[in-house]
Amino acid sequence: MDAIAYWLPLVWAALIGTAVALYVILDGFDLGLGILFQLEPKEKCRDLMMNSVAPFWDGNETWLVLGGGGLLVAFPLAYAVIMPGLYLPILIMLLGLVFRGVAFEFRWAAKPSHEFWDTAFSWGSIVATFMQGVVLGGYLQGIEVKDKAFAGGSFDWLAPFALFTGIALLAGYALLGATWLVMKIDGPLAEDARGWAKKLLLALLVLMVIISLWTPLMFERIAGRWFAWPNILYLSPVPIATAIVAWACWHGLNTGREVMPFFCAVGLFLLGFLGLAISNVPYLVPPSITIWDAAAVPQSQIFTLVGVLVMLPVILGYTVFVYWTFRGKMREGEGYH
Repeated sequence: MDAIAYWLPLVWAALIGTAVALYVILDGFDLGLGILFQLEPKEKCRDLMMNSVAPFWDGNETWLVLGGGGLLVAFPLAYAVIMPGLYLPILIMLLGLVFRGVAFEFRWAAKPSHEFWDTAFSWGSIVATFMQGVVLGGYLQGIEVKDKAFAGGSFDWLAPFALFTGIALLAGYALLGATWLVMKIDGPLAEDARGWAKKLLLALLVLMVIISLWTPLMFERIAGRWFAWPNILYLSPVPIATAIVAWACWHGLNTGREVMPFFCAVGLFLLGFLGLAISNVPYLVPPSITIWDAAAVPQSQIFTLVGVLVMLPVILGYTVFVYWTFRGKMREGEGYH
């Protein structure tokens, strides 16, 4: 394998991984607000919750398109295997995102008869989040491949591990949403969100511990990666850093910090993402197809990479501009919608 054929797939894997991580973090907190919507019955507080993400939510989903599109053009074999294996949860996830997006816009136009759209916003967020977790769990538990083609059944993803991962992601996104409100909102809603965040942090930590134990017990390859010597020594900073960040998040919530809890919650997601990468590299479709097995020909990767390198700074620049423009606290009665 020459140097180009070796390094190009790694570059593309890094780009796709970055896009997925950015999507999870950026769209995670506004999906989290939808999950928390049922906990807040007051209309003025619900208005404030939605207004706090109004300038950002649609742009946040750009990263999902980049991740999925990048997988198709750079790793067509992986795309051709993953999509049939996880088609149903992906389809349900997209329908949830559609309902959430439509409800976000229609809720304001339908006032004062907007109860249906409140429900659609909340349940669209819950369904989309749960199915994203199911997709992750179904991907991690492995996709059956034979002769470089999907050879499993349509409901292989419907397993206890995948469903449990969906529940864990609900808690994680809700924590992001609650800490976002702590950072972005003043008044009673922010105090309510601080209380929600404490409970969600504890729940998420329990769920993370269960998944961290479940995966090596269920998958020998992951157990070997984490617990064989000297890997256990080299990789020990990951769980240690996770514990430190979780403590910092709890400390920030207890001491009245506003920004710190959100960025600690983001840190927990990034450490979880790092753990997933460590568990599965170099497999793009675990446990059988590696990054290099799934890669498109170098000419195709280079052609599309040029376009990504041109557009990626534009997308990043726009994202930074929007978040900077709408920085600061929101108060009752204020809004961008």
